[in-house]
Amino acid sequence: MTHTSYLTFGKALNFGAGAVRRSLNFQLNFPHKFFIRSIRMENNNHNCSLRGGKEDSRGALVVLEGLDRCGKTTQSTRLVANLERLGHSAELWRFPDRTTSVGQMISSYLSNKSQLDDHTIHLLFSANRWEKRSLMESKLKSGITLVVDRYSYSGVAFSSAKGLDIEWCKAPEIGLLAPDLVVYLDIPPEKAAERGGYGGERYEQLEFQKKVGQNYQVLRGPTWKIIDACSPMEDIEEQLQNMALDCVKTCQEGIPLSCLWSC
Repeated sequence: MTHTSYLTFGKALNFGAGAVRRSLNFQLNFPHKFFIRSIRMENNNHNCSLRGGKEDSRGALVVLEGLDRCGKTTQSTRLVANLERLGHSAELWRFPDRTTSVGQMISSYLSNKSQLDDHTIHLLFSANRWEKRSLMESKLKSGITLVVDRYSYSGVAFSSAKGLDIEWCKAPEIGLLAPDLVVYLDIPPEKAAERGGYGGERYEQLEFQKKVGQNYQVLRGPTWKIIDACSPMEDIEEQLQNMALDCVKTCQEGIPLSCLWSC
């Protein structure tokens, strides 16, 4: 017998007062079928594009992406320290944010302590980003630059590597803030597998990481810059700092915020 259950995913998320009202209505057909029934977004309180100008001076949204063990955590930490040393307000964010209730579910899954359907875990990753969306916008508008270790691109690249449709994977991310700069730390999967600690989490498997890398190439856009992650650590740090400083300067001059994959 087939059982059908309708869930309103977005209503379970607390976006704070005056935040985006967003519902992801999807249909679960157990035991074998799972698909999104509809995605309805209402951006009454968030504009996907704000008017530019000096009055809109803000912080930059800088995202670091790449395969597991490419050096994102090290370089994002150093970048925040360098920006602060140069007098810029900056914060380091990481996704998934494992401190939230949704993030704890994701952490359990990644450490192989629980099992979830591929569609379900993808939507949880997306929800984890949505729970921080309003705070992210507030921080940027207050002039704080956010350096983010993994963002929506990771969610799409990893989930589609499992065989999920890439457009399906992108759909729940529509309406999140678009990065001003995406820095991809490029490393061959074989080289990443040689680095310490590899294999400790669910996705750290060589063949899977090869598929992830191919999906990242599909997702590359005009805001992306590539750094050779096999270069000396100091060279990577210098390149990343220069890219980020150019981006911060542009955002301080009043570039408008925009939304991911929707405008």
